[in-house]
Amino acid sequence: MTYNLGFGKINIIDGNIAEIIINDNIEMSLEMVEECEQFFSQHFSDNFGILVNKINAYQYSFEAKLTIGMNEKLCAIAVINYHQNGRKQTDRIIQLRKQDNLNLKIFSGLELGRQEGLEWIKKELST
Repeated sequence: MTYNLGFGKINIIDGNIAEIIINDNIEMSLEMVEECEQFFSQHFSDNFGILVNKINAYQYSFEAKLTIGMNEKLCAIAVINYHQNGRKQTDRIIQLRKQDNLNLKIFSGLELGRQEGLEWIKKELST
């Protein structure tokens, strides 16, 4: 099932995994992150995982970087990067949020990373 939001779309996969695809040339704001959180609260009553498919180029505001991944039922975040800039941006977020111990893992979209990311999320949700 696919849901369109103001900044991109969310695909529900396997009932407890959401794939997020942000539109090209967007800056994810705090309000956009809150829209995601509201969506997750409405669609997931149990633990869930997120597959962030970074096929498009976009940025995060500083406030958004500080609040992404804060849902208490969020157990795993797989980030699929296709470009070096996307990887660097993800690394900066990991460093910024180091004290939060986000269960986040990076995969390369050029090396079947989407499938690997899905398998990793399923494994994390089963433990």
